[in-house]
Amino acid sequence: MKSDSLPISISHTGAFQKLLGRLCAYWLLTKDLQTGLLLVTAIAGYASACCSNMISGSLASLIGTLFLTVGGSTVLNMAFDRNIDAKMLRTANRPLPAGRIHALEAWILGGLMIGFGLLWATRLSGLYAGIVAAGVFLDVVVYTIWLKRRTPFAIILGGLSGGMPALAGRTLALGQVDTLGILLALGILLWIPTHIMTFSIKYQAEFTNAGLPTFPSLFGVKITRWIIAGSTLLAVGAMGTFGWLLDLPHLPLAFLLALGLCLMFLVVLSLIKPTKKRNFALYKGASIYMLFSMLLIIAGGF
Repeated sequence: MKSDSLPISISHTGAFQKLLGRLCAYWLLTKDLQTGLLLVTAIAGYASACCSNMISGSLASLIGTLFLTVGGSTVLNMAFDRNIDAKMLRTANRPLPAGRIHALEAWILGGLMIGFGLLWATRLSGLYAGIVAAGVFLDVVVYTIWLKRRTPFAIILGGLSGGMPALAGRTLALGQVDTLGILLALGILLWIPTHIMTFSIKYQAEFTNAGLPTFPSLFGVKITRWIIAGSTLLAVGAMGTFGWLLDLPHLPLAFLLALGLCLMFLVVLSLIKPTKKRNFALYKGASIYMLFSMLLIIAGGF
């Protein structure tokens, strides 16, 4: 009996491992860290308004709808970009170029996620759903499909889509679009060049090999660093102004301003004596700045 049952047991284990591996591959298509950071910005937008006038929706619904739409958009982006991902060492092992997931599966998965997410968002608020849909359109159609392979200025519209979750979160809680919500989205838009351009400096050769235009390849690394400096200064100013106008408690506001100064310090260092390590430190520092800035806004709101 034991010898007869062993192959069945092994077969079941193998099938489970295969299913688990496939689910993990699907999960990787959503770029969980990137999607997670955008969800944190949405929660920050929600928290910045929720305690004054929470007239529609809930935090759980916000997270659910945006996980589906943001994650679904990322899946579609990965499906569309699979050929250029295959040309870069950094991305060649992603599920689609590596052949672990078929492109049709990704198109279906991304489409279903976006469809269900927008349907859910519509049930919460028409205005909220409109902002979410605009973010999806800007990210997938305008940025990825239309502009990404044509011009490095695509990151501007990509940045607009990156600011939509924060604007959507505040709008869901407040019931309307307001100046502070736009300012928060603007702060994220201005932060995105720091994040993307430092990354493009680090992997300039791979982007060139894949045929993707970048600011370093078009304008040179030196000018790109000055663009990063200007954009970072404006982003820090926008975020600090948002915190001040929001009337954040003194301690979170002080930490928010201190984070901005730390980020600007990294920018100055990269201008004075640029090195690969300092560029990478600025890239990582920008992500840390955005994450903790959003957490401070969340702490001040709740």
